[in-house]
Amino acid sequence: MLRRGALPLTAVAVFLYSCASVGTLGGGDYDEAPPKFLKGKPMPNELNASQKRITIEFDEYIKLDKPQEKIVISPPQVQQPNVRASGKKVLIDLQDTLIPNTTYTIDFGDAVQDNNEGNPLENFVYTFSTGERLDTMEVSGTILNAMNLEPIKGMMVGLHADMADSAFTSKPFDRVGRTDSRGRFTIKGVAPGEYHIFGLQENDQNYYYSQPTEMVAFDDSLVIPSFDLRMRQDTTWIDSLVIDTIVERQYTHYLPDQLILKAFVNNKKDQRLAKSERTTKKDFTLFFTAPADTFPTIRGINFDEKDAFVIEQLTDRIDTLKYWIKDSLIFQLDTLQMEVSYLYTDSLKELVPRTDTLRLTSREKPKSERELQKEKEEKEKEEKRRRERGDTLNVEPKIEFLSVDIYAPSSIDIYDYLTLTFPEPVANLDSAAFHLLHKVDTLWHDVPFELQPDTLNIRVFNVYADWKAGDSYSLQVDSAAVFGIYGRFIDKQKKDFNVKTLDSYGQVFFNISGAKEGDFVELLDTKDAVVRTESVVNGRADFYYLNPGKYAARLIRDVNRNEKWDTGDYAQHLQPEEVFYYPQMIEFKANFDVLQDWDLNAKSPDLQKPEEIKKQKPEQQQRNNNRNRNNSNNRNGSRR
Repeated sequence: MLRRGALPLTAVAVFLYSCASVGTLGGGDYDEAPPKFLKGKPMPNELNASQKRITIEFDEYIKLDKPQEKIVISPPQVQQPNVRASGKKVLIDLQDTLIPNTTYTIDFGDAVQDNNEGNPLENFVYTFSTGERLDTMEVSGTILNAMNLEPIKGMMVGLHADMADSAFTSKPFDRVGRTDSRGRFTIKGVAPGEYHIFGLQENDQNYYYSQPTEMVAFDDSLVIPSFDLRMRQDTTWIDSLVIDTIVERQYTHYLPDQLILKAFVNNKKDQRLAKSERTTKKDFTLFFTAPADTFPTIRGINFDEKDAFVIEQLTDRIDTLKYWIKDSLIFQLDTLQMEVSYLYTDSLKELVPRTDTLRLTSREKPKSERELQKEKEEKEKEEKRRRERGDTLNVEPKIEFLSVDIYAPSSIDIYDYLTLTFPEPVANLDSAAFHLLHKVDTLWHDVPFELQPDTLNIRVFNVYADWKAGDSYSLQVDSAAVFGIYGRFIDKQKKDFNVKTLDSYGQVFFNISGAKEGDFVELLDTKDAVVRTESVVNGRADFYYLNPGKYAARLIRDVNRNEKWDTGDYAQHLQPEEVFYYPQMIEFKANFDVLQDWDLNAKSPDLQKPEEIKKQKPEQQQRNNNRNRNNSNNRNGSRR
C-alpha cells in the first residue's frame, strides 16, 4: 500500500533529475535508427490515383534536408510542387496537372531524417500510377566532368522517348533522376521502350537545354531498359561473430546500370561587347563575351586613333583587350569618345558587323587639394633640411625608373627560363645591354642566350639558355637597356642564381597502351593542376627533371591536334575530347626513375581518377565520420 505523500516526493525527485540531465544520458547508445515508413495516401504502388496531395507518414517526427536539391519527382514538375515536413508526415502538393496512364515516382534520396539526430532514411522512393499499370524499369549510371573526370553532384539526368534531336532543346524530360555525391544516378519508373539520355545542369528549371551556359551531357547510343533475374546471398547472424544461416534469394536486376555520361559546357557563346572600362588615364579595356578571329577597329571621335595604341591581349584569346594610349595629348582627355566596330551575333546566330559608340571617362581620381598641399609642405621641408646642411638647392630631381620584375629564383630548375615583366609595354629594348655570365671555377664568362618577347603577354620577355646542372649564373642588365612607352627607363639590374643538380630530380616514363598519334599527357600535382605536358610518341610519354613528390597524370585525346582539350557541342552532335587518368598517384624521391605501364582502357572512366585528387567526395563517408565523431563525443561526455 502506498503511503500518502510518497507519489509527490517521487515526482519531485524525477523532475529534479530530468532538469540536471538535459541531453543524451552518459553511457547511453547513440540513436542511429532512421525513420520508418508507416503509411501513405495514395498508397504505395497504388493504381488509378487521382489526388495531387501526397501524404506520407513515419513512426517519428521528421525533417527534410535540402528538399529542393535532393527530392526528385518524375515526370518532372514544371511548376514547383510544395514539399514540406509536418510533424511525422511529409506533405507534397503537386501544381502540374496529373498525366493520365503515367507512373509517378518521388525519389527522396536521403532527404527524410529523424528530427533529433538527423539519421537519414536512405534511398526512399514513393511510387504510384494514374493508370492501370505501374512501370518499374530503372536506368542507372554515372555523370563525370568531361575535362577532369570529377563526379558531378546534383546534376539532372533525363530520358526522352522522342527521338528528334530537338527534343532536348524544346521539351521537358519524360523521366528524370539526379546524381548523388558520387555522380551516380538512377532513373526509376521507366516504361519499356527506346530512349535518348541526357544530363543537364540547368539554370531555369524548365527541364530542357535552353541556355548555352548550362552544362550538358548526351549519349550517342539508344537506351533500351531491360532486366534479368539474379541470385544473391542474404546472411542472418546469431551475434556479431556467429552466422546463423546463408540464404540465396532471387531478385530483379535492371539494365543498363553502368552508363557513363561526360558533361561539358559549350564554349560557343554569342559574340558581343560585354563592357568597357577606363581605370586609369593611360589605358582602357574592352571585354567581349566570346573570342573573335580578328581585332575590333576603333575610330576616334574627339581624338586621332592612328598609331594611338599598343594593344595587349589579357587572355590567350581575342576576348579581353587592353589599349595602352601612347600619346599624352590623348590620355590627358577626361573623356574619350570613339566608335568600336566588331562582329556581333544576331538573333539568327549569324555574325554580322556592328558599331557601338563609347564614352570612356577615367576612373583615376585626381589628387585632392589636401594631397597637393601635403606634397608642397614635404618639398618645403626637404629644401629647408638641405639649406641647414649647406647642400646646394640645384640638386637634380630624383629619377623615376621603369620598374621590372625579374623571375630568377636563387635555385632554378634546369629546364626553366628567366622572365622579365614590365608594368607597361616596351618601346625600345637593347638586347646588347643584356649579359648572362657563367661561373667556371672562380671566373665569370659570358655565355650565349636568347632574349625573346613572350608569345602571350607583350609586357613580358623571356631569357633562354642551356643551363649546366649545379653551376652558378648571373643575369646583368645595363641601365637604360629598356624604355617604356611613357619615356621611363630601367635602372641597372643584377640577379645571381644557381642551377639545381641532376641528383635532385627524378624521372617518370609512361608506356601507354591504347594511345593514339596526337595524344598528350599532363602531369598533375596533388591539387589536379598541370605541372608539365609531354606529347605521346610511339606509345611513350617521358618526363625528365621532376622535383620529388606526388604526381597524378591524365592523357588528352587531341583529335584536332591543337595541343589543348576541346569541349563538345550538342548542336553539332560533337562529344568533348576524351580524357584518361592514370589510376594511381606516383610518388618518388630524388634521383629515382619510375617506369609505369598504363592501359587507358583497363578501368572504366568513373574508376580512373585517384581518390586523393578528387574534389567531390562521397557524402556517405562524411556522414560516417560525423557519426563516429558524435559517438566519440557521447562516450567522452559519459566519463565526465
